Amino acid sequence: MAQSGSMISTVAERYAGSLYELAAEANAVAQVEKDLARFEALLEGSPDLQRLIESPVFSAEDQLKAISAILDKAGQTGLAGNFLRVVARNRRLFAVPGMIRAFSAIAAAARGEVVADVTSAHDLSAAQQNELKAALKSVAGKDVTLKLTVDPSLLGGLVVRIGSRQIDTSLKTKLASLKLALKEVG
Repeated sequence: MAQSGSMISTVAERYAGSLYELAAEANAVAQVEKDLARFEALLEGSPDLQRLIESPVFSAEDQLKAISAILDKAGQTGLAGNFLRVVARNRRLFAVPGMIRAFSAIAAAARGEVVADVTSAHDLSAAQQNELKAALKSVAGKDVTLKLTVDPSLLGGLVVRIGSRQIDTSLKTKLASLKLALKEVG
């Protein structure tokens, strides 16, 4: 399974790199990044769309028709829309979430930034986001772009991933550690 994940990562990085080169040539990196974020929001909000991109049952033709209809309805044209259609035609939709993450990372690196995936128990206020950015900038040594996710099961605290580093201050993890420690004592 690890090899499969690695293969998806490699495919995603290759496609994202190609898209970044095209976007940079067209001076449209910011627009492509915005369009991919919109598609990612659609994907996260629709179990049916997730099933479409993950399931090998659908033919390339069916996936292309469905993705084209979704993109047309969402008003996504241009480079990002064409890119997603090519990905569907090549039967690589399963790697789209990785492609979006890789594109964001490449674009951030080109701007001299690093992307931090932050999962919190509730939405962070603007002041909390600014404070977190400042703290992470002192650790990373670069400007930080936050990619925020809410997971109420954390109960409190944050899980922050920057590259291969992870900082987990969630209450859920602390309670699990305490439970394990109590089992060892008893």
